Amino acid sequence: MNSRCSVHIYIIKELPELFYSRLADVVTPLWRLSYEEQLKVKFEAQKKILQRLESYIQMLNGVNVTTAVPKSESLPCLLHPIIPSPVINGYRNKSTFSVNRGPDGNPKTVGYYLGTWRDGNIVCVRSNNLKNIPEKHSQVAQYYEVFLRQSPLEPCLVFHEGGYWRELIVRTNSQGHTMAIITFHPQKLSQEELHVQKETVKEFFIRGPGAACDLTSLYFQESTMTRCSHQQSPYQLLFGEPYIFEELLSLKIRISPDAFFQINTAGAEMLYRTVGELTGVNSDTILLDICCGTGVIGLSLAQHTSQVLGIELVEQAVEDARWTAAFNGITNSEFHTGRAEKILPGLLKSKEDGQSVVAVVNPARAGLHYKVIQAIRNCRAIRTLVFVSCKLHGESTRNIIELCCPPDSAKKLLGEPFVLQQAVPVDLFPHTPHCELVLLFTR
Repeated sequence: MNSRCSVHIYIIKELPELFYSRLADVVTPLWRLSYEEQLKVKFEAQKKILQRLESYIQMLNGVNVTTAVPKSESLPCLLHPIIPSPVINGYRNKSTFSVNRGPDGNPKTVGYYLGTWRDGNIVCVRSNNLKNIPEKHSQVAQYYEVFLRQSPLEPCLVFHEGGYWRELIVRTNSQGHTMAIITFHPQKLSQEELHVQKETVKEFFIRGPGAACDLTSLYFQESTMTRCSHQQSPYQLLFGEPYIFEELLSLKIRISPDAFFQINTAGAEMLYRTVGELTGVNSDTILLDICCGTGVIGLSLAQHTSQVLGIELVEQAVEDARWTAAFNGITNSEFHTGRAEKILPGLLKSKEDGQSVVAVVNPARAGLHYKVIQAIRNCRAIRTLVFVSCKLHGESTRNIIELCCPPDSAKKLLGEPFVLQQAVPVDLFPHTPHCELVLLFTR
C-alpha cells in the first residue's frame, strides 16, 4: 500500500475520535479534570456568583461598593462547602438525542450537536464517549439510528424542508427500567400512514434488532413544534408501562414522560435533604412548594409539617405528585396545576391567619415570574424561603434582588425584604460547570 493510501485510511480512522473529543469538551468541559479539581472549580464559581450578588444588594441599600469591603472578600451570607455527587459517571436519568447529519454526512445520525446554527457548521455526534451519559442511553440512541437508516422516511432536520423522524428522549431509573420517547413530525401523512410508522417502530423495538434495548415502555409523539407538551400533543404509548418509578427519600415516586425530575437521582437525594434541613419546618408549618415538579421536596417533608401545598405548570407532573402522595399514605398534601403567578396570590390570601409558611422555590433556568416574587414578598406569613437555582444569572438574579431590595411601591414589592443567610452548593452535574445552589432567606 502506498503512503498516500495509508494517510487516507489513518485520517478516516481517527476522524470519529476527534469529533468525540470535541463533543466531550463542549458537553462536559471539565471531564479532563479529576473530580476533586472539578469541585474546586465549581465552588469558586459559586463564590463569585455570590460576590456579584452582594455588590447588587449593597447598591440597592445605598452602600458605595467602591468604599465597602473589597469584592474579593465580600460574601452576602455563610457559604457552606460544596456537596459532591455520590455518582460521578453515567449519572443522567434522562437524555435527549437529536437527529442530523453526522461527521460522515449521513442525515440519519443520532447524538448531540457540535457547532452552531449561526455558523452553519452543525454536525451530530454519537454520545458514546460522554462521561455523564449512561451506556443504556447510548445503546437506545444507537438502535434508533439503526432504525432510521432502514426507514424509507427522511428525518426532519429543518421544519420547513420536510422530513419526519425527530429527536429521541431516554429516561431510566435506578432499577434499570427504560422509557423511550420518539418525536415525529407528521407533515401531511394520513392517520393510516401514521399508524404504519408507529407499528414499524414498535415492531423494531419489540421483536427486531431494537429488542436488545429491553425497553420498559415506548412512547410516540406527533409534534409540529420544537417543543411540545403532553397537553399540546399527547404522548402515545406504543407498548409497555405508562410510567417509570423511582425510590427516593423513602418514597416511591411515579414519573410520567413529560414530568420534571432531577437528572441525577443520587444527587437529587442530597439536594432534597439539604433543602429539608434549611427549611426548619415543624408540625405548625405550612410548606409551600412552588414549581414542585413531581412533588418530591414537599412530600419528603410532609410528615414534619401541618400541610404541603404544591404548584406546578405540567399537569402530568401534578398527577404524578398526587399518585405519589396517595401511594405513600400522605394525606396532608394538596397540588395545584397552572402558572404559579396566577395560583399563588389567591392561595396565599388564606394563609395570613398567623400560621407560619415556609416557601421552597425550584424554578426553571428562566427564573420566577415577577408576580410570583410580588406574592412571596407581600405575604407576611412567609418568614423563611429556600431558593434552589442551577443557574443564578439573568432573571434568577433579578428574582433574588427583588426579594432582598427595600420596599418598592412602584414594583408592588410592599412586604419586608428577605435577608440571604446561607448558601449550599450541591453538585448534580459532574464533568460540567453547572451546580445547584441552595439559598436560605429569612425575614
